[in-house]
Amino acid sequence: MRKILLSILPCIAILFTTSWSVSPSDTISAGQQPQIASDNKGIIRVVFGEQDQIFCATSVDKGISFSKPVLVANVPEMHLGMSRGPQLASSANFSIITAIDKAGNIHWFRLDHKANVWENMGTVNDLNKSAPEGLMGLAADNKDNFYATWLDTRTGGHNQIYFSSLSGKAISWSKNIMAYRSPDGHVCECCKPNIAVKDAKVVIMFRNWINGSRDLYLTTSVNNGKSFTAAEKLGLDSWKLNGCPMDGGGVAIDNTNIVQTTWQRKGTIYYAEPGKPEIYIGKGRICSISGTNADNTLIALQNNDTVKLISPKNKNVTIAGTGGFLKSISLPGNKTLCVWEQNNQIKFKRI
Repeated sequence: MRKILLSILPCIAILFTTSWSVSPSDTISAGQQPQIASDNKGIIRVVFGEQDQIFCATSVDKGISFSKPVLVANVPEMHLGMSRGPQLASSANFSIITAIDKAGNIHWFRLDHKANVWENMGTVNDLNKSAPEGLMGLAADNKDNFYATWLDTRTGGHNQIYFSSLSGKAISWSKNIMAYRSPDGHVCECCKPNIAVKDAKVVIMFRNWINGSRDLYLTTSVNNGKSFTAAEKLGLDSWKLNGCPMDGGGVAIDNTNIVQTTWQRKGTIYYAEPGKPEIYIGKGRICSISGTNADNTLIALQNNDTVKLISPKNKNVTIAGTGGFLKSISLPGNKTLCVWEQNNQIKFKRI
């Protein structure tokens, strides 16, 4: 048995114990909207929501098994579903979870890997109730620097792309800045922005709204998020749409510093690198990307009730299972760990 500190409010802490029993099957627990991350030591964590509660399960054997999920916190009226839900990033000594309530506040929780204690640290957004849409991305480098992006309405009441960072043991996030403002008044209101980092390079991908087109754009920082370049459109074609596809895609930076993106247009999944034509992957939606190089990069997607992995290099397809909201992470030995939701259960599988 281990003692875990659950912090519900910044000034209130409750001590409880939990047993670290191992998941006996490919099911972690009941829940929705899983996110997955690995720290510098290869310890894998999966965070997910269940109603207003946040849970985290841990694997110390490269995804073969998972601990009994730990209750991280309760966030009243927490956004959950349609890519809304707790976000997770892990680094050398800390892991961070963020979660947005329906009033528009981004709560954040920090795990000290040595103490194995989740703490409620307050909020990320420095203006109260500025993120009511509940959509954000979270990333970390390997030196305990964390980066967040989200849809924020503080500028004229319309959603724009905002950004903040957190360094080391700091107890508060940096001053929130607007990384991008659409010339047409707002970006796409219901698509999750995504973020990736490698060394000092930070990239944010988001679905824009310009002249009625809802295409994916990328803005880049080469100074740890202190400033961002003008946004560039991804892909050659465009998508005129009088509505929101509610599908933000995924972005990653590989070991050779190449930015890799995947996203959906008109029910088709594409892979694209900045400044290059998009590459057809297959039919589907709710896609994400993982991998460290061209050989192990995989696109996770959902096609009807089937979740699958597709290699953009050779188009090889691997079926993970049935359900939706598939996420994946690369493992040593050319393996991949998948997590997804199926009938309100969090499933996992090594491939």
